[in-house]
Amino acid sequence: MKKVFLFLKKELMLTLSVLAAVIAMIITPPTAQLIQGIDWRTLGTLFMMLCVLEGFKKENVLRPVVRLASNLRHMTTLSLFLVFGVFFTSMFVTNDVSLIIFVPLTILLFRNGHKEQYILPVISMENIAAIRGSMLMPFGSPQNLFLYGQADVTVWHFILHMLPLCAASALLLVGFIYYLYRKNPKEQISAERKDAPWSAQGKARRIGYLMLFALIIAVIVTRTSLWPYAVLLVVAAIALLDRRLLLQVDYVLIVTFFCFFVFSSSIAANGQIAAVLKKAVAGCEYWWAIGLSQLISNVPATIVLHPFTENFAGLIYGADTAGLCSLIGSLASVINYRIYVREYPGNGGKFIKVFTLISWAFFLIMVVPGALLSRWPFF
Repeated sequence: MKKVFLFLKKELMLTLSVLAAVIAMIITPPTAQLIQGIDWRTLGTLFMMLCVLEGFKKENVLRPVVRLASNLRHMTTLSLFLVFGVFFTSMFVTNDVSLIIFVPLTILLFRNGHKEQYILPVISMENIAAIRGSMLMPFGSPQNLFLYGQADVTVWHFILHMLPLCAASALLLVGFIYYLYRKNPKEQISAERKDAPWSAQGKARRIGYLMLFALIIAVIVTRTSLWPYAVLLVVAAIALLDRRLLLQVDYVLIVTFFCFFVFSSSIAANGQIAAVLKKAVAGCEYWWAIGLSQLISNVPATIVLHPFTENFAGLIYGADTAGLCSLIGSLASVINYRIYVREYPGNGGKFIKVFTLISWAFFLIMVVPGALLSRWPFF
């Protein structure tokens, strides 16, 4: 029991989602409609993505990017590379995975180069880059993956609507980086990093994971009804490539998604509650998404609010902006925090102070354009 309690205490989002699902089913007893309301396609796609990305991490598929970063010698250039490395990779490998790749690298390079005073500002900007870069693609973040599955639009239509905020965020990030090094734009860093070479035995696995990743992107873009067969194919392929990988998948995130789907479906099935929420949320989706995300994070907030949403653009822009307000606003921010305090125990308060200052500066500049763009009909 003690281990279970510690696990639930550690995984607060999972605990909250389970409690929410149980309470919702007490209020609205489970029916066949509840099962139909669960987005099984999103759960299946998320499972496939998490499996393959775990393979990416284990086989160090993005090693060439890491090696390139090690060869840069100016702080401004290196920081631009690291921040925009997160920005662009998050579009394809999700925001949390991009942070897992680049934040430890940033800490290592800056520590070895005796530039530790820049670690917190740069990884805070990497956090922003992960949140704002991933918003461009349907598969950049879990909430985008879910909302794209609900919207009857093409991937190009989705990208078109997300592009203005994404591009504006990129320009603002450049300004933040140059402001950080305003006193000495050509400040140099000298750091050595020795990478373990790719093993010859891992070549087949790397190629296999890249092929599976391409398959998953094709499944998402084409919206094929054959997605259950794709899930079976991915599981079978990974069982052949490295079956231990299936034990390392983030099942906590999948179960959390499932529970919030149950909660959302149960609430939507209750006529009285649904009517109250629809009246409150309709027309204010942007602000509801930002506000509710500060309590339960943007992914579950998106799932909960979607059934009561009339303005799809407001919901997706709000969910993709919510992570700029606090650590709780996005699970990616929590991952960033965990990586940092693992390296610098006892500095959690310092992280939150710098993170909040930089994120809120970015949020205050971008929140109004986001609100204005939320009036642009998504479909």
